[in-house]
Amino acid sequence: MLRVIDLTIIPEGNSQPIVDGVSFEVRPGKIHALMGPNGSGKSSIAYSIMGISQYRPTKGKIIFCREDITHLNITERARRGITLAWQEPARFEGISVYDYIKAGLQGKNGDTVKKSLELVGLIPEEYLNRKVDNSLSGGERKRIEIAATIAMKPKLLILDEPDSGLDIIVYSEFYEILEAIRNETKASILLITHREEAGEIADEGTLICQGKVKAQGSFKEIMEKYCILAGRKVKCQKVSCPTKS
Repeated sequence: MLRVIDLTIIPEGNSQPIVDGVSFEVRPGKIHALMGPNGSGKSSIAYSIMGISQYRPTKGKIIFCREDITHLNITERARRGITLAWQEPARFEGISVYDYIKAGLQGKNGDTVKKSLELVGLIPEEYLNRKVDNSLSGGERKRIEIAATIAMKPKLLILDEPDSGLDIIVYSEFYEILEAIRNETKASILLITHREEAGEIADEGTLICQGKVKAQGSFKEIMEKYCILAGRKVKCQKVSCPTKS
């Protein structure tokens, strides 16, 4: 589905790369966790895959569905089936939840809007006419943004730190939602996270540290390396790492 090959990103005005020679693959219908500590370059990789101009690769290739999309713009990538849910969801004064989700769709698609809200655990009748503004909690806005990306029926769904700063979504519930999204949409999911718990739902993953790949493979293999890099104790089979103080 997605191949990132030797991706290197050097922002304008910088001499050092924030992403340095990163390569990984996301297979069809799978959840791939891109893990690592804050500031490791995970979000920069996500934005580069989406085609945001400030994160255009200095070197490397991005292959999507066997097509080289490295030089395509964000609109062209979206048309090919790539969507991104931001770490900090947007607020839009005066726009209803219904209109916000429907904005990326063609036609009326009322059923699609309702179905996408149900997939993220929101009751449509309670949210369709609410405004996408500060009256919504952070957790509600995260769910609604994910619902908007689901409604576009993506082939690849990129979720940038969807579990950070949640208030109404408990983590176990969020992971159930993620599994439901994968089962319903059949989309591949690139999950950007620094939480060990999130990786447990992934089929496979890549560990990034200081812009470079440090480990790839199963959740257990990645977490063993993650714990070692972070100076944490690796505990037996589950590779459960205590939170670093």
